[in-house]
Amino acid sequence: MSLLQVKQVNHSYHSKKFFNWKDQSNNVLHDISFTIEEGTCLGLIGTSGAGKSTLGKVILGIQPPEQGQILFQGHDIYRSDKMTQRNIRRNLQVVFQDSYSSVNPRLTAEQIISEPLENYEKLTIAEQRSLVISLLERVGLSEKDLNKYPNQFSGGQLQRINIARAIALKPKLIVLDESVSSLDMVTQSLILELLKELKEDYGLSYLFITHNIKAAFSISDRLGVLEKGELIELYDSKDEFFYSKNPVILQLRDSILAEHPRFRSITRRENFA
Repeated sequence: MSLLQVKQVNHSYHSKKFFNWKDQSNNVLHDISFTIEEGTCLGLIGTSGAGKSTLGKVILGIQPPEQGQILFQGHDIYRSDKMTQRNIRRNLQVVFQDSYSSVNPRLTAEQIISEPLENYEKLTIAEQRSLVISLLERVGLSEKDLNKYPNQFSGGQLQRINIARAIALKPKLIVLDESVSSLDMVTQSLILELLKELKEDYGLSYLFITHNIKAAFSISDRLGVLEKGELIELYDSKDEFFYSKNPVILQLRDSILAEHPRFRSITRRENFA
């Protein structure tokens, strides 16, 4: 049984225009289906307006789809009993793009990381503090950062705190929604390396939602392409993606440049390294 199953998901947004009382329907997702296996990362690539954010909300249980199912460990996340839904929330975590808006600015790093532990674990104050310190160290920070507030961290450091919070309960799946897009190139590389290490160490699975093809290529085991609300391609390997003849994929690939101008040939596979 797959860890996550997305089955024929459809979703539209409805609105009424002024002086026009007929519903205006905007079809955002159309017949989306895919699976994620334990210990793997699916990179879901799409340009702005492709439906990535809506799909992420549907999978996280925030936005019920008009049609289709989201099954997590075989359970429908929208039709399960309260106990099952609580277990799903524990094992399905998220790291968003904006590290600053993802946290309460009045909480310290220790309090931010402790939030899920307080909701799901019964630890003593000493046990919880010790665990938070170990999580900080695991993401490249230290005990001296415990009492700092969000405005005292860089964007990359704060994203590490968000990652520490996401892995605190040792979840099965983390949805990474444009989680490195707002960071500079160097910090992006460091965060991606951290995510790859955590995936191996904790046996995590990821859904990596992004418009950044190089980032997706770096971290993913499989790749999917979302275009105008449709999953137009799903590749079981990165080589399949690279050699695809789909016009949309060709256009996406051709937009990737090498780090150094000398190697900026759109046909070079090294541009994705």
